[in-house]
Amino acid sequence: MAEFKKRETAYKLRINDLLRGNQIFEESEALNKRLKLLELGNKQIIRVNVIANVIDKYESDGERKFASITLDDGSGQIRARVFGEDLSKFSNISQGDTIVMIGVLRSFNQELYILPELIKKTDPRYLLIRKLEIEKSFPSTEPTNLSKPKQEIKALRDELINLIKNSEAKEGIEKEEIILTLKTQPEIIVQEIQKLLEEGIIYEPRPGIVRYLG
Repeated sequence: MAEFKKRETAYKLRINDLLRGNQIFEESEALNKRLKLLELGNKQIIRVNVIANVIDKYESDGERKFASITLDDGSGQIRARVFGEDLSKFSNISQGDTIVMIGVLRSFNQELYILPELIKKTDPRYLLIRKLEIEKSFPSTEPTNLSKPKQEIKALRDELINLIKNSEAKEGIEKEEIILTLKTQPEIIVQEIQKLLEEGIIYEPRPGIVRYLG
């Protein structure tokens, strides 16, 4: 009777967790060694399950067909890549979509990326749900939310969104500029920016710069 290899667990993780993991490569004399697994704490990770916003999409025009999308879940960014006939996996994916992706971790020139097996569009609210789900399993050591009346938080949130929206003409706004513009405690502004990133309303195309996603 034929033996079937057990499929590796697709760990639910945030992108920042993947980026801080230790990449372990197979023994080889090849210049670009194949990634064996990612060590994260006591876990040995090969497959992942992430929820993130698509903030960029690229498809090659050359002879060697490949495409990539950049994923951002508010904690960090990682690319997913497909090759050859698998380009069809990205055919209905556009910038601004929120997706669930299950895939295998790969590395090229020390850059970690995901080779997708399954991609499904989802509601942006699932970004926050996934964050809470992971935090429940791995409690955060970060300080709890700062307290402020709900009406003030809502007014600040509206101000933030309008300020970021109005900065689209110049392709985003620096977080420092936001802090200098709005007359509120910097810690609370940073907290609300992070919430907007996690909810998929804004994204961070470059470190320190935020843009409106919708």
